[in-house]
Amino acid sequence: MEFCEKCGAMMVAFTQDDGKRVLKCRSCEHTKEIEGRLRVSQNFEKGPRDKIIVVEDDSIPMPVTRASCPKCSNNDAYYWMVQTRRGDEGATEFYRCTKCKHTWRHY
Repeated sequence: MEFCEKCGAMMVAFTQDDGKRVLKCRSCEHTKEIEGRLRVSQNFEKGPRDKIIVVEDDSIPMPVTRASCPKCSNNDAYYWMVQTRRGDEGATEFYRCTKCKHTWRHY
C-alpha cells in the first residue's frame, strides 16, 4: 500500500491511456510510476488477547456442573466459557473433570 506524498491519501493502481501503469491518488490525482511488479501482502501478529486461556490453577474457585468426563466417566466437572471466535458466534465452553482433571471443550 502506498500513500500520496502530497496529501497522505491512499494511492491505487491505475492504467493510463498510453497503457502505462501508475499509482494514482484519488484525492489530489498525484501520480507515481510503478517500479517492478505490485505485490499484495498482509501480516498478522497475534497478541495476548488472541490466546485461548486454559486454567491450570486448582486454587481458583470455579463453578461445578453435571458433565460426563470422556476419560473417566465422572459426572461432575468445573466449567468456564471463553469467546474464542467472532463476537457474533457463541462462546466455547471448557470443562475440567473434578476427579481426573481431564480438560475438554464444547463449541
